[in-house]
Amino acid sequence: MAEQVHEMFDTVLILDFGSQYSHLIVRRIREFGVYCELLPCTQKISELGWKPVGIILAGSPFSVYDHDAPRVDPDVFTLGVPVMGICYGLQEMTNYFGGKVQPCAHREYGPATVKILPAGEADAQSSMLFEELSSESQVWMSHGDQVTELAPGFRCIATTDTAPFAAVRHVEKPLFGVQFHPEVTHSIDGKQIIKNFVVKICKAQQSWTMNNFIEKEVDRIRAMVGPQAQVIGAVSGGVDSSVAAKLMHMAIGDRFHGVLVDNGVMRLNECEQAHKMLVDKMGINLKIADASDRFLANLAGVTDPEKKRKIIGNTFIDVFEDEAKYIDDQCAAAGTPPIEFLLQGTLYPDVIESISFKGPSATIKTHHNVGGLKENMKLKLIEPLRELFKDEVRELGRLLGMDDDLVWRHPFPGPGIAIRILGEVTKDQVRIARHADYIYIEEIKKAGLYRKIAQAYAAVLPVKAVGVKGDKRTYEQMICLRAVETSDFMTADWYPFPYDVLKRISTRICNEVDGVNRVVYDVSSKPPATIELE
Repeated sequence: MAEQVHEMFDTVLILDFGSQYSHLIVRRIREFGVYCELLPCTQKISELGWKPVGIILAGSPFSVYDHDAPRVDPDVFTLGVPVMGICYGLQEMTNYFGGKVQPCAHREYGPATVKILPAGEADAQSSMLFEELSSESQVWMSHGDQVTELAPGFRCIATTDTAPFAAVRHVEKPLFGVQFHPEVTHSIDGKQIIKNFVVKICKAQQSWTMNNFIEKEVDRIRAMVGPQAQVIGAVSGGVDSSVAAKLMHMAIGDRFHGVLVDNGVMRLNECEQAHKMLVDKMGINLKIADASDRFLANLAGVTDPEKKRKIIGNTFIDVFEDEAKYIDDQCAAAGTPPIEFLLQGTLYPDVIESISFKGPSATIKTHHNVGGLKENMKLKLIEPLRELFKDEVRELGRLLGMDDDLVWRHPFPGPGIAIRILGEVTKDQVRIARHADYIYIEEIKKAGLYRKIAQAYAAVLPVKAVGVKGDKRTYEQMICLRAVETSDFMTADWYPFPYDVLKRISTRICNEVDGVNRVVYDVSSKPPATIELE
C-alpha cells in the first residue's frame, strides 16, 4: 500500500534519528485521524517519491556536535512545507541554520514547566502551535544538550527555568522546534501541540479512518491482483491474519486461498473456532491442513526451546508449500492461473523496527516472510496491514463484523503451546496445557479482566510434585500461570490478580485437569524475565 497511500491521504513524514520515542509520534498523529510515516533520517527527499504535508524531526541519543552525528537532508528545509524539530530535531535545525548547541550543566530528565511567551499580532503561527494551551504547561524533558544561541531568523516562543529556548520558530518560514517531548504522555498538553502543528499549521486533512481504509484498500488490492490471479495466505485464527484474509476475500473472493495449518500445538478448539468465524460467518475460502501428527512426530524427544522453534518453523514451511502446490495443481486442472501472490499480516511496528536508523538490516524480523518461506517460491507479496498499528487492526476487525473474542484475543506465539510446555512435547502434555489454559482464560473473562491484561497463558512445568486427592497421594504436574500488563511488549509487569480470582483458577485447574495437583503464579517482570517461558 505504501506507494499509493500518499495519493489517498495527506501524509506527515517523521524522520527517525534513533530515539526511543520516535514511534510515539506516529501513534499520536494517527490518533487524531492523520496518516503519517516514520523513515530514517538518512532518507533523501529527492528519492522520496511523494510530498509530505509536513515533516517532524524526532529525537536522538546523539549530540549534534559529534563527528558521526546523524544529519538531516538539507532539502527538508527547502521543500516548502512546515517542519518541527523535537529535542535533537530542534538542535539539528539550530545547528544547520547557524545557531549554537552545547551540553547542559547536567542531563535533564523528567518533568518541567514550560512558560509560553506572548506572541505578537503579526506572529499568528506561534499562537497556532500553542493554541488551546494556558500560559504554562507541564512537559517531559530528556536531553543532555540544549540550544544556547538561536540561529539567525529564529525567535524564542517558550522557555523553562533551565532551558532558555524551550520552543522556537523562524520569523518568516514555517519552521518550529521544541526542546521537550510532546509525544510522551508525561507532557500534559503534548498531544494538543502535535495536533496544532499537524492540523492547524500543516493543514493536514483528518481523513485517516478505518472506514476509509477498508474501501480504499479493497480497491487497491483488486487493481493489484487483477481479474484472474490467485492469492494464498497463512491464516492463524488471530486478528491480524483474519483481518488481512477478510480484506483479501472482499477484494477477490474465492481466488484467495487461506490455509490454516493445524500444528497440533494450538489452543483448545482453536481450529474449529477459526473455521466457524472465517468460513461460516465471513465466507472466506479456507482450508485447514491437519498436520498435527507430523509436527508432534518431529518434536518427539526434543526439549531445547530453540530446537522446538526451528522444527515447528521448518515443518510449517514444508506443510504450507505442500498446500500451495496442491492448490496450483487444482488451478492447472481447472485451467485457471496459478498462485501469483502471498498474503501476509505484517503490521507497522514490524516495519518501523526494520527501518530504524539504529540499524535496519540487523532488526528485520523473520515474520516478514511467513514462517521463513523459501525465496524460490517467487510469489509477489501483499501486505494490506503494513501501515497499521495493532489497535487500528482491531478497529478494522470490529468494522468487519468479527466477534470480540477474535478482535481482542491475546497474542499467541507461532510455535504455539509447544513453547509453553517446558520439556518434551507429547500429546498428553498438550492435553494438559490446553485444558489448563482454557480454564485460566475462561475465568479471566468471567472476572472482566481479559482486556486489562495484555497477555495471559498457562504453561506446563517439567517437574512433578506430591499432592493429595481423595485421601490418596498423587505425584503430578505443576502448572505455571503467567499474565502481564504492557503497552509495547518490550517491557512488562506481572498482573496483580485479586486473590479470589487466583483461588478459583487454581481450584478449577487442580480439580478438572487430570494429571495436575499444583498451580503457581509467575510474578516476574520483563526484564529480567521474558513474557513467554521459552
